[in-house]
Amino acid sequence: MQPKSISVNNFADLVGVSRSTVELWIRSGKYPLHTTLDGKRIFLLEEIKSVPEIAAMLSTQWKEEAKTVPTLNYTSAELFAGGGGLALGMEKAGFHHLLLNEFDHNACETLRANRPQWNIIEGDIHDIDFTPFKGKIDFLSGGFPCQAFSYAGKRLGFEETRGTLFFELARAVKEIQPLVFMGENVRGLFEHDNGRTLQTIKDVIAELGYTLIEPRVLRALQYDVPQKRERLILIAIRNDVAPFVEFNWPDVCPSVRTLRDAFFAGELFDTDVPLSDGQKYPLSKQQVMELVPEGGDWRNLPEDVARAYMKGSYNLGGGKTGMARRLAMDEPSLTLTCAPAQKQTERCHPIETRPLTIREYARIQTFPDDWRFCGNLTAQYKQIGNAVPVNLAWAIGRSLIRLFNSLAELGLVSDHNDIHATRHYTKLHGIFEGMVCEKRAKYSPSSHK
Repeated sequence: MQPKSISVNNFADLVGVSRSTVELWIRSGKYPLHTTLDGKRIFLLEEIKSVPEIAAMLSTQWKEEAKTVPTLNYTSAELFAGGGGLALGMEKAGFHHLLLNEFDHNACETLRANRPQWNIIEGDIHDIDFTPFKGKIDFLSGGFPCQAFSYAGKRLGFEETRGTLFFELARAVKEIQPLVFMGENVRGLFEHDNGRTLQTIKDVIAELGYTLIEPRVLRALQYDVPQKRERLILIAIRNDVAPFVEFNWPDVCPSVRTLRDAFFAGELFDTDVPLSDGQKYPLSKQQVMELVPEGGDWRNLPEDVARAYMKGSYNLGGGKTGMARRLAMDEPSLTLTCAPAQKQTERCHPIETRPLTIREYARIQTFPDDWRFCGNLTAQYKQIGNAVPVNLAWAIGRSLIRLFNSLAELGLVSDHNDIHATRHYTKLHGIFEGMVCEKRAKYSPSSHK
């Protein structure tokens, strides 16, 4: 059911402004405020529908888009796959993965444990030859790490981005020639090196023979994810088919999901969050965190306690709102990090004085409860914290499936009757560069199914 109201805090998060800014708007009469019988401060959606984010919620085709199904078998590959958030969302949308590459061993074990039929290539992406997949993969994706490019006063092209992991994504595109490819990254890529990094990426995409859809930052809390996470999405369509189709970004979810949606049975999950392992606070830190109210942070501590806890950070500038931060049950989570109990980016449970558990972390990223993470606690938190939220990936995936369905109607994409993985090949370096040979010993038989 579509909600009729939104809390003041969730409104601030939705429109991407500070809560003090919303309070100024309230005092100026810009938006009428209401108080419920139990004291909650809310806006009625109909009274604030002039706000673009609210208008999008009220007119969304989210439920209709959720019914999207592929009309043909569309194949895909993913680089830098991590613990599987993006891959799982794309699978849910209808893509058949023929290849997933990841360097981290624990993440590969997670992928194998949950999807033994997937072709997991564990190892350095520099060593993979993608040419055997040419003509067999329709869609390629990858969340490439954003390293600084060395400009040296030049305008960089494809060859001059060597040494960056973006180059490896670009090389895979060049060798596979998928109909569509997608890169995802942090929103900071927009401003990285005064925009030169993104411009270089755009130039390389054009050089590869692809038409780039105008990049967009998608905010996870608008796509059925109880988290304030943002990802920059780049989608490019091969030039020979780009003029015949149009990509449409997914409509937004009609609700803002909160930790209550993540932790308890409801529209997001059928059951309460399962019990699981999690990090523990040392006694000294627990005593400090017990003084922080729900939704609070270091500013709620007595001054002497805050000074002792924060040490040198106490006198630094900035809000420092990640320090001694306790989440709020009726708000989305802050962006998850690779560890829930770091002093600068605290993620304390809203009610209990402890870090979030593994399954709580996973639910905030909208992983299903049966998705098992491998490795020790540190490795599991890292995989979850680095992931693309599954529901965000699913929403993007549905839009991509609609694009591929349009290509199918025009006869511009072929059906893949054999959707089993192609055995991968490893490059030989030095004088043998460009030649390939099979390298079976490293990989279990299940990797080649």
